[in-house]
Amino acid sequence: MARPPRCRQVCSLPEKRVFIPEGGTDNPETVVLTVDEYEVLRLLDLAHLTQEQCALQMDVARTTVTGMYTEARTKVVDALVHGKRLVIRGGNFRLCGNAESCCHSCCGVTRSILKEDTIMKIAVTYEEGNVFQHFGHTRNFKIYTVEDKAVKESSVVPAEGAGHASLAQWLKDQDVSVLICGGIGGGAQAALNAAGIRWFGGVSGAADAAVEALLADRLQFNPEAGCAHHEGHGAHQCGGHGHAHAHAHGAQGGCGAHAHGHGHQCGGGHCGGRGR
Repeated sequence: MARPPRCRQVCSLPEKRVFIPEGGTDNPETVVLTVDEYEVLRLLDLAHLTQEQCALQMDVARTTVTGMYTEARTKVVDALVHGKRLVIRGGNFRLCGNAESCCHSCCGVTRSILKEDTIMKIAVTYEEGNVFQHFGHTRNFKIYTVEDKAVKESSVVPAEGAGHASLAQWLKDQDVSVLICGGIGGGAQAALNAAGIRWFGGVSGAADAAVEALLADRLQFNPEAGCAHHEGHGAHQCGGHGHAHAHAHGAQGGCGAHAHGHGHQCGGGHCGGRGR
């Protein structure tokens, strides 16, 4: 028996799913773009992620992304050139576990999770009052308890554990749900996503100011922040200039690659099936 195809993670269903040429069309054919193919186009062409980043976001292999991208672009061009009706539906996908609150910061769609009665903890990589620029090497976190969209208390806590997975698990054990940091590599991003922690990378400056900016929906961050190490010596260059706005609800990696033990019915089909 052939192994079933891996279910692709999608942030949310598209708001508009039917596109018809202005004035109608004489072409009776309809092009069907699946929801997972739509997501590949959104992440690569609108959010400008690399294929590796897209694969991590959708929880699939990079070769799968390449194939889906080629197929999706062919379908869209076919509809545009030949004046066909384009419909987005079906596919082999599951909705992200944070679909109701995901910010889609990479494409500018925002839906805040910080409601007036929300109590949550925000952690910031911390050194001498500022956002420390290397998540994996931070010695301290400043943890803020937020209630009703305002900081109620904060404290500097020594980091425990070594390695991305250990730090992510430690933050989860502290009930942290949001992280603000400078540079952050792919391994750390994956560990935080798996722990269900939303993260904002590429942030610099005062830690307190960063948290206040997040709560005010004006944090400058970089959804593609990474950390490049220089070989031959211990120096490293982390982070980057923020070029996106946070809206108090997560960053590019906020959706994560959550594994679900069941299919989500969406877009007319179940995860694992190919409804068209």
